[in-house]
Amino acid sequence: MKTLSKSLYACVVASVLLACSDNATGQLSKDASLEDKIRQTAEQSLDAFNIPGLAVVAVKDGEVILAEGFGVRDIESQQPVTPTTLFGIASHTKAFTAAAMATLVEQGKVEWDDKVVEHLPGFKLADPYITRELTLRDLLSHRSGLGLGAGDLMIWPNTDKTTDEVIAGLANVPIEHGFRERFDYNNLMFVTAGEVISRVTNMPYHQYVEQTLFESMQMDESTVGFSRIDESNDDVAVGNIETGGELHRFPLDFLEDFSAAGATAASADDMSRWLLTLLNEGETPTGERLFGEESLHEMWQLTTPLPVAAGAAEQGTYFRGYGLGWFVKDYYGVKHVSHSGGILGMLSFTTVIPEKEFAITVMSNQQAFGALTAIVQESLEEVLNVPDQDWVAKESKKYHEFIQKKADFKVEAVDDPQPALALSAYSGTYKDAWYGDVVISEQGEALRIDFIHTDMLKGSLEHYSGNTFIVRWDEPLLEADAFIEFDVSQEKQVEAATMDAVADFTDFSFDFHNLKLEKQ
Repeated sequence: MKTLSKSLYACVVASVLLACSDNATGQLSKDASLEDKIRQTAEQSLDAFNIPGLAVVAVKDGEVILAEGFGVRDIESQQPVTPTTLFGIASHTKAFTAAAMATLVEQGKVEWDDKVVEHLPGFKLADPYITRELTLRDLLSHRSGLGLGAGDLMIWPNTDKTTDEVIAGLANVPIEHGFRERFDYNNLMFVTAGEVISRVTNMPYHQYVEQTLFESMQMDESTVGFSRIDESNDDVAVGNIETGGELHRFPLDFLEDFSAAGATAASADDMSRWLLTLLNEGETPTGERLFGEESLHEMWQLTTPLPVAAGAAEQGTYFRGYGLGWFVKDYYGVKHVSHSGGILGMLSFTTVIPEKEFAITVMSNQQAFGALTAIVQESLEEVLNVPDQDWVAKESKKYHEFIQKKADFKVEAVDDPQPALALSAYSGTYKDAWYGDVVISEQGEALRIDFIHTDMLKGSLEHYSGNTFIVRWDEPLLEADAFIEFDVSQEKQVEAATMDAVADFTDFSFDFHNLKLEKQ
């Protein structure tokens, strides 16, 4: 999630005659330099981060200065990334959800501080007070009291659950913190916001967003939901995961179940129109107003504070937090607005510097976020005239150290492992109050686990010690192996189980730790 911004002199001593006497020529020269820097950084990043393909779009002073593809969209077909290649932009969808809600506020159909239960009477969280008081603003600003990624296993990896079933399951997802006490990124609150939009407009979330936002901005290639991409369109990026020093092609359907939290597919061309609309305070490039300046202010003001890292003041950051669908902070004296998006094998990153009339989106079919950071940061050095760093070298070093960390990772062995019960003792159906059924079965001399709502969560249990096993998923590219610990009564009867991810690099949406599996 994350980044930037600041003001430059319009004219500096060395360029007064050129830039001030002929502003148009000076601006063109500046834009050409910025465009070249972005392009050069993108090209360097392909090799530096082992990335097959990138798409980059940047806008400055009301003009698209670059919208290009680099590398290939699919390592199998070797077809190039183009300005119209669709990428899953995942959590950047949250910004569109906030904008869609803003249009309803301006129509007088909702208010930011409406209670959720006013629009979804059956909505319920585990805490009755939070259920009663939670507002639309709370949904969009990650301050509900639910923990990081809590409940995501209902939608990730894709499940057979309907949106109604997912929202019903929220009643049993554990509350981790006090209401409005702190920031905890939670996708299901945005899924809930999407359902509010659907109920208020009497149309599916995807339909309202596509008609109201995408069509108005002429984002003709973009869709909400991978299944809505035209079957004849093969200009679609395919994700990749680097393990063992090699790239592994990992086709994924762009978080279909995440709906209003992360299901959008978009191209560089289309994102250019969105960026221009944002910088023009809600007015599209064709002159149609989607939302007003006041709505943009609501989305881009700090609503939920976030801690500021030690040393952040060196980059002019003293405050940071989350608005409505966006991260915001101060950066070298200007407002920095951003959001990232990530799925297994694919990433996106958007940054907007309103005071400089600059915005950039980078999309990648490999999950090396440092590359996106490098491209954005190099562009900001040019836009804000801030100290120069070699961001590609800096971020690629961190990335390759992380890849090595994953390669070296091993579960710490137990010195004196205790024996397990007979495998048959663990077999059976286990039910979690919010996820549903998980089946553990004895097959030959091994145990198998099946999250019955989730096709990709099938695996084998490897004994660790005593009544603790390690779940090894059939799809190792999930990078989500987990401990499962069985609770056993004094009579040696298995009664329940809990789970937790084995590695700290497992995506937070695998929220195994929130499960309480009761044996049926």
